[in-house]
Amino acid sequence: MKIDFKQVAFQNWLKYLGGGLIIVFALIGFFLTSAFFAIKLHVTDDRGAVDYNDRYFQEIKDKYGKSTINDSTKVNNREAIFFHKVLVLNKYYPENSQFILNAYLKSHNLDEAERMIGAVNLHMQDNKNYIAELQEFENRSLIDGTQRNSGSVFGWMNIAEWADFKLAVAKDKRLIDSVANLTNVEPRLIVAVLVGEQIRLFNSDREAYKRWIGPLKVLSVESIFSLGVTGIKVSTAQTIERNLKDKYSVFYLGERYEQLLDFQTVNSDEERFRRLTDFKNHFYSYLYAALNIKQIKVQWERAGFPISDRPEILATLYNVGFEVSVPKANPVVGGSTIMIRQRPYSFGAIAYEYYYSGELFDLFPFKRAKFDWENV
Repeated sequence: MKIDFKQVAFQNWLKYLGGGLIIVFALIGFFLTSAFFAIKLHVTDDRGAVDYNDRYFQEIKDKYGKSTINDSTKVNNREAIFFHKVLVLNKYYPENSQFILNAYLKSHNLDEAERMIGAVNLHMQDNKNYIAELQEFENRSLIDGTQRNSGSVFGWMNIAEWADFKLAVAKDKRLIDSVANLTNVEPRLIVAVLVGEQIRLFNSDREAYKRWIGPLKVLSVESIFSLGVTGIKVSTAQTIERNLKDKYSVFYLGERYEQLLDFQTVNSDEERFRRLTDFKNHFYSYLYAALNIKQIKVQWERAGFPISDRPEILATLYNVGFEVSVPKANPVVGGSTIMIRQRPYSFGAIAYEYYYSGELFDLFPFKRAKFDWENV
């Protein structure tokens, strides 16, 4: 019998191939089964690598984990330390410093801002100069024994009546802003002379304060010697009106302002009184005040003695009147003496302290210029 070697070889190849496939599938089955049980038994769980800074991250979490501080003094101290850290960081990494400061100014979230500093400090631990500068301020702030006082450094702002005034003037923000847009006199400057006039009336010993100013949180409207919430005298109001029309006056503001105080009736005295003593609408009180300030500013500017950046001088001259407004090189701060809790203050000083105190800044911030900012 003749043997077909080709056929035998082919059969053997098929046998080996089949056997090989069986082994391969068996191995695949083994690995799949093993993997299944490994997963079930958590044999394959990846324990992960522990970051070598894990302890530092925990310290940051413990340090800034929760904000439990309610004491405003402590919050202010934290904020001071934070700003110091940003300032120090700016010497080394200005870009990171700007990012952190910008984030805080937009979010006002001190906890997160402190964590941002903590993240930076992770990479600055070996910088001895940087760490020393951070600790110097913080240690001095915490242990130097400095007396920290509650309230404002401006004593008259610590009286309860000041809080009532702030609530009252906030109600007039729309009117004050409207007058500011008409006259291009900074709203905060208008409020500065309002403060000087009102704070002496916000006196808990006064019957008017007890009856309606305090309880209702409203501004006091004068109607006898001075008029309105800004205390405009009749003679002063008449001078302001004339100055608007008189092109030859040193107080003249220009054509655009000439019609601002035009009367609608023939009885100007009665209409003026009603304008300024309106209990519900203080628009004209603010308008007369703003024009008064601006006319004085223009007078001094034309004489070569600009005082547009001197709110204390503008307030003093507002208080003492046009007749005392004589431009000179060294004007003095003063005006009426106002007694607050048995302590004397001048009208000009009160206006100055308010203007630069930061109080009511959210409502009445600084403009780029106190006057004519549309042209700046």
